[in-house]
Amino acid sequence: MATFTSFRRFLVGKPIATKYAHHEKLPKLIALPVFASDALSSVAYATEEIMHIFRVNNAMQLLQLTLNISIVISILIAIVSLSYFQTIYAYPSGGGSYTVAKNNLGEKAGMVAGAALLIDYVLTVSVSISAGVAAIVSLDGRVQPYVVPLCVFFIGIITIANLRGAKESGALFAIPTYSFILLLLILMVKGLFTAGTPMPPMLVQAHSGPPQQFNLLYVWLLMRAFAAGCTALTGIEAVSNGTSAFKDPVSKNASVTLLWMAIILGVLFIGMSFLAEKFHAIPMEYGEQGFKTVVAQIASTVFGGNSVFFKAVQIATAMILILAANTAYADFPRLASILARDGFVPRQLAAVGDRLVFQNGIIVLAVLATILVVVFHGDTSSLIPLYAVGVFLCFTLSQFGMVIHEKQNKRPFWSVALSFIGGIITGIVTIVIFSTKFKDGAWIVMVAATAILIMFTAIRKHYNYLADQLNLAQDDNVKEVTMTALLLVPRVHRGILKAIAYARAMATDVRAIHVTLDKASAEKIKSDWAKFGADIPLVILESPYRSLVEPITEYIDQSSEDRPNHFFTVIVPQAIPKVAWHSLLHTNAAVGLKLALASRKNVIITNVRYFLS
Repeated sequence: MATFTSFRRFLVGKPIATKYAHHEKLPKLIALPVFASDALSSVAYATEEIMHIFRVNNAMQLLQLTLNISIVISILIAIVSLSYFQTIYAYPSGGGSYTVAKNNLGEKAGMVAGAALLIDYVLTVSVSISAGVAAIVSLDGRVQPYVVPLCVFFIGIITIANLRGAKESGALFAIPTYSFILLLLILMVKGLFTAGTPMPPMLVQAHSGPPQQFNLLYVWLLMRAFAAGCTALTGIEAVSNGTSAFKDPVSKNASVTLLWMAIILGVLFIGMSFLAEKFHAIPMEYGEQGFKTVVAQIASTVFGGNSVFFKAVQIATAMILILAANTAYADFPRLASILARDGFVPRQLAAVGDRLVFQNGIIVLAVLATILVVVFHGDTSSLIPLYAVGVFLCFTLSQFGMVIHEKQNKRPFWSVALSFIGGIITGIVTIVIFSTKFKDGAWIVMVAATAILIMFTAIRKHYNYLADQLNLAQDDNVKEVTMTALLLVPRVHRGILKAIAYARAMATDVRAIHVTLDKASAEKIKSDWAKFGADIPLVILESPYRSLVEPITEYIDQSSEDRPNHFFTVIVPQAIPKVAWHSLLHTNAAVGLKLALASRKNVIITNVRYFLS
């Protein structure tokens, strides 16, 4: 145990006292990479996902609409960000969509928002890690066979970093996030002044065919591309969900961070979509020769495939994508703690660990994300269809919730109108995303959300039942009880003398119990007990079927009949060997007895240990 504790301290650090909790609060410059890395990292794949829809549906000539779709999505980013700007000031304690929906639309709406957010955070880790590994494969294709192990490895690294504490993990992730922003800005500026490339044969062939007719299929493809690109909005709600993690004044610092994030995200997203069209990037899939992501293709064209800048962009992209999972690590445990306090998930998720983080929530998130990347083989394109459905559902619930909140607090008309218009738009987008992604996997999200809602209901029902059972009534009082101590005597030896003394100090009614398998051993026990057993009576129980547990349980059952306020304490002497592995050579009767007596009322089992020198 001491070895495990030392190893754990090596990984996650020494405990932090509660009085230093304020030191773990985040300033804006550290909070930006912690809460915005998910949204900012989506720049690395949101443009590619729009283009991917056109390619897999044999509509390559529509790639020229990528920038137009990106601009529309950027306007949506601005609308949603303004709505969450209001949420930050309305709910400075955090909780985001869940808190807004629960307080204004009712508990059921809050449950739906909570379920959707939990799913989204797990997907955030899975998608971010998978996309980061894809960037590594773009840099060096030799690692492609190790995609899944790499994903699991990076999940482990980020989990350990977050178990060390919010401030340490934030400082760790700041450099990659700011490096990514700076390098992409340099890429965009140089790309603006770099001559465009000739159209590749694949695109020439696509444009030489008949023009795309404006029909239902055309509209459907545009809707699917728009839905795919809306992954750029995932993570926008993270700042409002984690407002409580900011330094004072929390609302001001959180709102400024949200503003920074929205501006940077919009600029980078539109810029990369512009360059993707300008340099005729074409999305590729694992297995294609010379696999490169769209960002890698742009960087290769602008800087050259073997340049230091190209490699720097790829490394920075891989790092921010991998570390973007930290947004989920920052928000999933906080949301889970709020849900736990409300009685929807196990209360263990509300516990703050010795590093002042919600360590149980961090571990649960890591396990679920690992399962996803293993099941989907770390393929970003397979995971993306599951993404964004829950996010936009939360956006919609949150904004309609803010409409009610703003009206109740008599806020200006423009404030109410902004939330209402945002709710209508995100509601329509939710329907579009769900319908276009349904057959590609969005139905899995619906099934998972339903299962989580059932779990919420069952756990809440249990906690309500527990409260009814434990709440004190006016006529409740402390009842007098009696107790019998039953001392198990396998044989009389030096170690059992301490147990005899303990039993005599515990109760006036003390009985020694020996379960015998043959008469010869029983006579020896009687003889030894007469010398050392003091005045404690010895009860010999025969066991024709060689069971130690059954005769004792039968004896307790018979002795407890018609005695509702009588307790039995079963005392089990236990030898503690000097060398740990020696314990494998000893039988601990308490284990079997605890299992057998667990369902019996008024029965307590205790070990009296004697240490072997």
